[in-house]
Amino acid sequence: MMDDEVLLRMENVSKAFPGVQALDRVNLEVRRGEILGLVGENGAGKSTLMKILSGAYPMDSGQIYLEGQPITIKDPHHALALGISVIYQEFNLMPNLTVMENIFVGRYPGPSIFVDYRQLRRQTEELLARLGVRLPPTAIVRDLSVAEQQMVEIAKALSMQVRVIIMDEPTSALSGAEVQVLFQIIRELKRQGIAVIFISHRLQEVLSICDRIMVLRDGRNVGTLTAAEATEDRLVSMMVGRSRDEFFHKEHRKSRVGMHAGDGRQNDVVLEVRGLTRRGSKFDPSAIVVQDVSFDLRRGEILGLAGLVGAGRTETVRLIVGADKRDAGEIYVDGVLVDIQSPLDAIRHGIGYVPEDRKEQGLILNQALHANISLPSLDRLTRFGFVAQAKERQLVRQFVHQLQIRTPSLDQVVWNLSGGNQQKVVIAKWLMLRPRILVMDEPTRGIDVGAKAEIYALMDELARSGVGIIMVSSELPELLAMSDRIVCMAEGRVTAILDASEATPELVMRYCTIQRGSLPVAAEQGRTLAHLATKEP
Repeated sequence: MMDDEVLLRMENVSKAFPGVQALDRVNLEVRRGEILGLVGENGAGKSTLMKILSGAYPMDSGQIYLEGQPITIKDPHHALALGISVIYQEFNLMPNLTVMENIFVGRYPGPSIFVDYRQLRRQTEELLARLGVRLPPTAIVRDLSVAEQQMVEIAKALSMQVRVIIMDEPTSALSGAEVQVLFQIIRELKRQGIAVIFISHRLQEVLSICDRIMVLRDGRNVGTLTAAEATEDRLVSMMVGRSRDEFFHKEHRKSRVGMHAGDGRQNDVVLEVRGLTRRGSKFDPSAIVVQDVSFDLRRGEILGLAGLVGAGRTETVRLIVGADKRDAGEIYVDGVLVDIQSPLDAIRHGIGYVPEDRKEQGLILNQALHANISLPSLDRLTRFGFVAQAKERQLVRQFVHQLQIRTPSLDQVVWNLSGGNQQKVVIAKWLMLRPRILVMDEPTRGIDVGAKAEIYALMDELARSGVGIIMVSSELPELLAMSDRIVCMAEGRVTAILDASEATPELVMRYCTIQRGSLPVAAEQGRTLAHLATKEP
């Protein structure tokens, strides 16, 4: 069979759930040794289509062909037996076992109940060598980084003679360097004739790694483009029927800045941090994670925090909201020194926090939507130890409407919502507290472009109402478009604070890559740290 022949084909696949037509006669084909991108908004049908292909869901109608032969996939085990494997965002690994035990779990070499560990190690080394990965077979999985755990998942798939690998948001938790390593491995899989279906919201990555890109919208296939034909703007337009330029609110930002300039009251500083410092990390107790960080936030301002992985952005905002303990530094709210030792203290001072990992830190996934949104406000909703349920549901309903959270009911379990709607639930629970300051760490991570546009519009509306917003983001276009000022960080320090009017991608990246001991670079531009920390917008 030639490399350009179709390996897998799905024809006229349809799937309905109560009240929802998830897929409507969708066609997909992937060739041997091809990387096929699959993009679309949350709710477009990507997950449903892949769950059918992996045997997790039965389809209502349609046909699947593998190497030209019709197949019926009974369950996930049958899909694996056919050579179809899925690597989800949440890895299916056993943290207390070794790399080699995870790769061959249930298939250990050796007679009867005894394991031939020498052979197990040799087979693992051969698999890892196929991927070009240097990883000790005896390493315990819990001690590995996210990127290394992902390599274990890929090696496990290879050990099962996989022909098609589906990767669901494989880069969502990886650094830039780790993404490049993953891409090298994906290209090696391609060279070995394995087909890869690559699902991601990061369109730049999709364009850089995929041979063809298929777009789903509202459960229908709206087109497939070659990498040469595709652009970000064209993909976005196919996904949502809108131009990419409509997502950011640059004109709104200009009007906000003009409004503040003419209104001394709204231009007041609502938050100041001075000399924030934290020592000790998980891997190095002596390391300085955050060092002497100082900046301020004004009412109605969106203050962006830029930096590469390890720059200390998340660690800084966790100190501000009391999620981690600081070793030094002061926090002022409305000019008054406050002692924030816990998130509860932050709430009392009007500070809300949308964390980086919504599933682990922002939501109770097995609880209803209304319970998640009202959780921080229970003190105001409780009398004599009982929650005023009618009042709770009334308030929750208001925020569901305001944020356009798509849910069949207030009792819907949050786990069943799309990523964008889950993120809106996290934001809604803090808005119910009516915060003066909202800290948002990667507010659009893992959500589709349509949901991103809605989050941007909400942030703009909040800022215009006078809420001060700190936004941590790894997406430079997002920071440049949404921020009034940008705090650049590197190695746990503030290296520059730039006005939106002067910030460029090149300048921001320059300050985000300044190494310790290289501050004269900033001084050459007339930007000493003392000057930058107090620079007026």
